[in-house]
Amino acid sequence: MSETASTATELFSSAAEPELNGRRCRACGYVFFPPQSYGCEYCGAPGDQLEPKPLRGAGALASFATVHLHQGKDMEAPFTVGLIVLEDGPAVRAILTQRTDEGLKIGDRMRAVIVETNSEGARARELRFCKEEAAR
Repeated sequence: MSETASTATELFSSAAEPELNGRRCRACGYVFFPPQSYGCEYCGAPGDQLEPKPLRGAGALASFATVHLHQGKDMEAPFTVGLIVLEDGPAVRAILTQRTDEGLKIGDRMRAVIVETNSEGARARELRFCKEEAAR
């Protein structure tokens, strides 16, 4: 989940343990990430029913896959993508800091980290996830 420095703060804080800037529907309580203002995707409530909801960047690994062939020039293969179910509710799909799936297992505790990247000459900050013990 990559963003330029100007829009990264809309998705996550730059703290040592980043908070994700989610949203919560006042009508039904549905919590989601990434944020949007169109309306609730669960109950259909209009955008004015959505409120900011900070989410801890911590959860459990629900699934993962390692990409071995990738045509894009922005990331070198192999890299691993994971689905992390956050403690605060929503599931987030993100690139893991670990390049391969060696040693990963479903249920591993994961923590959000911010990684500085340089893609096509532009510096960016990416939200990634790592195994909790690796985050310390």
